[in-house]
Amino acid sequence: MPGRLRAVTSASLAARCVRPYGPGYGRLARVTAPTPALVELAVAHGVATEYWDWQGKHVLVSTEVVSAVLAALGVDASTPDRAANALAEYQLARWRRTLPPTLVMREGWTPWFAVHLPHGSTAEVWVDLEDGGQRRDIPQQEHWVEPEWVDGVQVGEATYQLPGDLPLGYHRLCARIGGNPEVFTGTVIVTPQRLEPQKLQRTWGWVLQLYSVRSRRSWGIGDLHDLADLAAWSATDLGAGFVLVNPLHAAETAGRMEPSPYLPASRRFANPLYLRIEDIDEYGDLAPAERDRVRTLALQTRALSEDATALDRDTVWAAKREALQLLFGVRPSIGRIAEYGAYCDREGQGLVDFATWAAIADVHGPEWSKWPAELRDPAAPAVVAFRNDNPDAVEFHCWLQWQLDEQLARTQARATAAGMSLGVLHDLAVGVHPDGADAWALQRVLAAGIHVGAPPDAFNQQGQDWSQPPWRPDALAETGYAAWRDLVRAVIRHGGGLRIDHILGLFRLWWVTSPERPTEGTYVRYDHEALIGILVLEAARAGVVVVGEDLGTVEPWVRDYLTERGVLGTSVLWFERDAQGNPLPPERWRELCLATVTTHDLPPTAGYLAGDHVDLRDRLGLLTRPVAEELAVDEADRDSWLNALRERHLLGNADGDVERIVEALHRYVAHTPAKLVGVALTDAVGERRTQNQPGTTDEYPNWRVPLGGPDGVPVLIEDLPTNNRLRRLIGSLSS
Repeated sequence: MPGRLRAVTSASLAARCVRPYGPGYGRLARVTAPTPALVELAVAHGVATEYWDWQGKHVLVSTEVVSAVLAALGVDASTPDRAANALAEYQLARWRRTLPPTLVMREGWTPWFAVHLPHGSTAEVWVDLEDGGQRRDIPQQEHWVEPEWVDGVQVGEATYQLPGDLPLGYHRLCARIGGNPEVFTGTVIVTPQRLEPQKLQRTWGWVLQLYSVRSRRSWGIGDLHDLADLAAWSATDLGAGFVLVNPLHAAETAGRMEPSPYLPASRRFANPLYLRIEDIDEYGDLAPAERDRVRTLALQTRALSEDATALDRDTVWAAKREALQLLFGVRPSIGRIAEYGAYCDREGQGLVDFATWAAIADVHGPEWSKWPAELRDPAAPAVVAFRNDNPDAVEFHCWLQWQLDEQLARTQARATAAGMSLGVLHDLAVGVHPDGADAWALQRVLAAGIHVGAPPDAFNQQGQDWSQPPWRPDALAETGYAAWRDLVRAVIRHGGGLRIDHILGLFRLWWVTSPERPTEGTYVRYDHEALIGILVLEAARAGVVVVGEDLGTVEPWVRDYLTERGVLGTSVLWFERDAQGNPLPPERWRELCLATVTTHDLPPTAGYLAGDHVDLRDRLGLLTRPVAEELAVDEADRDSWLNALRERHLLGNADGDVERIVEALHRYVAHTPAKLVGVALTDAVGERRTQNQPGTTDEYPNWRVPLGGPDGVPVLIEDLPTNNRLRRLIGSLSS
């Protein structure tokens, strides 16, 4: 077949998913082995029935796990007969539809696609373009396919070819059969061949958790004004080119606010906790008594910024929400009204659904699975009635998102105006909270009863359950990837780049069927050509760089594919080793990557050098081998890096001087060809405490550790320009 189209159906996902089933594979005695029919059904839906773990051992997935994953995809494989029936239905499904739901192609490709119609009929096929134009030069090809009997009707298959000069964008494929006036439709998505990261100017930037980076003007939590100030100072005084922040996604605004930025209520919308109250235009129009109240709230919460203990999001949000309610009551100018209307029009039904979820959560709590049954479906009449009965409550949450949109835009503008080549790099979490806004509004395209996680690896030997519902690959294709398109477009709107957390999840995800045992799961394959293609299309339109976090267990071809599409990878010093397990020389690191010494899932470098991560995991019961063995392995790992520094004369006589070792490690990274070099702000100020310990929730204060120095005293933004430790570390990048 000419061209290189990937028709987006679950069949197209299976090619690399599973090796052929057969006897003699791995630990057959430990599981109920899937039957050949179940394996064939699983392959058809992109579900792995076997895989190789982080230690290179072959694992056969149990029948129970495979059946549970298929059930989440709407496929009943609970018995051999039902599995056989499901397979037969799957094989007939493509013959029952006139057009494929979604076709993804790259510019210049000339793919073929099938049109199904009553045998002997003729079809009229055309493409309605995104810009309002139309293309009718869609020729039929000489390609005979035997007709099939489907539901008592003989159905034929006609083959057509899309032209290679279709413009980039989202188009509608149309077909009319015979003289029937009905028009059948599908989606055609034309994506760029690649982004062009080679054109990036090499630069360095901060990597930080915004909520932890506070100032004397912020309300106990780092906010967007703090981010803009940090970016402007770093660009002007230090020559920084970017600031990579944690995901700023929306969290619950009712009840306890989830501390993890990687478990949001919505990825498309942002968290109003990050608003700087005094920067809202209507602040100047508050009545005197209301302004006095806001000032009182500000004084109370600013005192929290001097607190070195765990951050208190709930107290801060309660104060900010009271202030925001007062500001919401101020009548805006006619120009502001027009701007707000334009924002709402742009965001459409997605904004309405999000605001409706938030308003209902204010009444019934944030867990929509516990709401009255009639409110659990966003399209239900009771939900429409609630919205009509509570317009101000819904409007308030729409208004909050507008304020965030404005402050995000101003933050990026200040960063680039100060000289940053990229500005703010946003971070996209893997998924969403199972009881959050997206899980409620996007139920059609998310798998119910399944969690995203990760199988065991060297650092998380019990596996991970991230408690997030995964995308359904089939439902994404059926809907033209609309939810994914909207999400990517929203997150990159006000930034210079986007980091994709666990970008491997756009290729395959670990679906956990038992929350108590994250090891009980398997991989489900996604159509990466579609997901990465849309990501590249939106990034090209916005003019931003894309960084994929490609750490962990990676199939070798995946990194090659990302490089082919112009997506930068991620290189973390502690994980960069050659085939013999030795530290990878800097000249052999990838050029097209973001290179750092550490990551937020490890302690800051000073803590890592002290083995804090091993001690912490031991205290929390997260190790699967004796602590003495773990410490020995960890010490050998660190010693190998210290030896690498000595061999390159980067360490000098600094053995035992933690600050000098941290500087030497950053010099090592700076010697690599990496386009982007990231410096953790925690490393620059000497912080030792880890921000997150995977595999825990409340056992450790994850995502609640304020920025502090080696003595534990809070470090505020105003302290940074005179922090000699910071200046020495940044100086080491160019020494």
